[in-house]
Amino acid sequence: MILFRNLLIASTTLVTMGACVARADDLSRRDMPQKQPANQYAVQNRKSKAVVSLDNTGLPELISVSAARRSTKVDDIGTSMTIITEKQIQTQQRRSLTDILARQPGLNVVQTGGPGGTSSIFMRGNNANEVKVRLDGMDINDGSSSTGMFDAGAFVTDGMGRIEILRGPQSGLYGADAMAGVIDITTAQGQGRFRPFVRIEGGGYGTFNQTFGARGSRGRFHYNVEFSHYRMNGFHNIPSYIERYYGADRQQRHEGNRNDNRGVNIRLGYDVTHNFDLGLTARLIQDNNHSYSVYDLQSENLYGDKGVREQTTQNEAIVRGTAHLVSFHGLFDQVLGLGYMTNRNRWTETGTAYGSPISPDPDYYRSSRMKVDWHGTFNLRQYGQLLIGAEHFHDTFNTSHTASSMWDSGYDTSASMDTTAGYGQYQGNWHHILYGAANIRYDANSRYGNHVTWRVAPAIHVPGTGTIIKASAGSGFHGPSLYQLFASQVGAGYSEKGNPDLKAEQLVGYDAGVEQKLLHDSLNFGATWYDSRVRNLIQSSLSIDSAYDYNYSYANVAKARMYGVEAFVNWKALRGLEFNLSYTWTHARDEADHNELLQRPQHKFNFNTTWTPIRDLTFSGNILYTSGWRGLPVIGSETCSTCAKGHGYFTIDVAANYQINRYVSVYARADNLLDHQFEDPIGYLQPGRAGYGGFMLNY
Repeated sequence: MILFRNLLIASTTLVTMGACVARADDLSRRDMPQKQPANQYAVQNRKSKAVVSLDNTGLPELISVSAARRSTKVDDIGTSMTIITEKQIQTQQRRSLTDILARQPGLNVVQTGGPGGTSSIFMRGNNANEVKVRLDGMDINDGSSSTGMFDAGAFVTDGMGRIEILRGPQSGLYGADAMAGVIDITTAQGQGRFRPFVRIEGGGYGTFNQTFGARGSRGRFHYNVEFSHYRMNGFHNIPSYIERYYGADRQQRHEGNRNDNRGVNIRLGYDVTHNFDLGLTARLIQDNNHSYSVYDLQSENLYGDKGVREQTTQNEAIVRGTAHLVSFHGLFDQVLGLGYMTNRNRWTETGTAYGSPISPDPDYYRSSRMKVDWHGTFNLRQYGQLLIGAEHFHDTFNTSHTASSMWDSGYDTSASMDTTAGYGQYQGNWHHILYGAANIRYDANSRYGNHVTWRVAPAIHVPGTGTIIKASAGSGFHGPSLYQLFASQVGAGYSEKGNPDLKAEQLVGYDAGVEQKLLHDSLNFGATWYDSRVRNLIQSSLSIDSAYDYNYSYANVAKARMYGVEAFVNWKALRGLEFNLSYTWTHARDEADHNELLQRPQHKFNFNTTWTPIRDLTFSGNILYTSGWRGLPVIGSETCSTCAKGHGYFTIDVAANYQINRYVSVYARADNLLDHQFEDPIGYLQPGRAGYGGFMLNY
């Protein structure tokens, strides 16, 4: 803590002094010829020079800003990664974060109940809570959930300018929860003239979406503000074989889910001087989800309850401010940040049992996170770059429910924890042939102890061949959530209590691959092998006492191994015609019983093509295939020694965009053309064939 405090004081002093020097430098340069803005610098190789903005806007697609916490060519670092641009999101018309992530290599996205439902993101066979998600530098995994995983169900893609997916252990830079990888999201920055817009969209399942906002810049001030409202009404997610099993009536067979999502996305920036700028980002979400699931049908037709329905209300706010300073003619680049995130989730179940309300009082899940961080990069010129940084987190958690009967004792649990971390990284190259980065990080947590993690990621460019050999190795960890540590719910015949002695899950993993560029870099293909082992996996445990009470808790009881292959082919056949193909093979097993881990399909294939036959008309097509997986049955026991088998699925999506003139664009898309309503997870149907269309007005 003392070390972090000293670093923070020193960095604040540097930023303050630098701001004064920067102001003086700015005044002295007013009469000089205009130069490249100081919040940009050049990434160079022997043939070209690309100007890269530190704010991630307008970057070349082959530039990463998250793999090494600084702008780096993807070819020059060994990290296996995927970059999704704002243009790709708009061309494919993917309105939700789950939709765009589900089509990426190495990921499996599982969502219950259709749009707005709870979602889990599995990466390389690891658990969903072992993937860290960041928005504009703020860590946004949900501390109000039982496992601490990120739930993408309520996140729409409006305002997102860039998504970087880093696969493999990243705790050496990003700390806890990054043991499987990192998904780093950056909001688009406004630039240029004032550009307001309105987009209206409607279609299947009662969809009616509206988005409006404006982006641009004026002088030193730049802005991007977007408001959105998404509505879906009428999606039925219970498979017919389950309806037959429980004898569903006509009303139950047509009961639909509803989701209403409102959001605001803001990014503001001000260039105080040529080398000192301030930034502020905010994303506010209010999501109301009404669902009717297999368990509600089961309650009505198996146990005699009446009118059972579920409602989840989520309110989330993510805010972060930054101060960025470049000093000594670009030799030292530093960022000081302050972020805050809060979640307020309310769950209730309507209906009656034996004439009394099932759940007259809602369940509340609340969390908050405060983050203070600083990092600085020393540019050592031909000797590479040295990065150092420090972070501090304060997390709080509360869950409560008011007692409503002799069977329901109620509960109110609050807890908090603090994490202080420091990290360093060296990045360099040898004769533009051998590139590499190595980092190490120390995390001190007030609840589950101290951890040291590391990562090395070399890349070898074979001269004159277009061949790049990449590899990486590293360690990672995932700490238990505050719920897993301190939950305390006691009722008649059951209890659920946390385990304060839980240890953090730990992983060691590596990957190695090769990429090849041909036809003047218009054809790029490659494959990566990965392998990782996890110990101290946290799982729920169950014991039954002498009074036949069911006592639930958590324990470090499992080990697992995940390995597989990720392969891709990207081909720009013509100026307006591109093909992108990816394939993922995943083998994930529990090393204790050698069973497959749940929700991990072994094969995943995704093909995407984009065609622009004329300047203002663009077509996009996507084919996604996912093989079967092991999952929990929903008829009979909810635990399994021999689990149910989820069936694979195959979907085809198409989209078209046409810009009529500079003010009006129209678009349309059709999802799941084959109308294959598959289950994922078991017991929850995903949307079948549906069409959508709309228009955009912009100035």
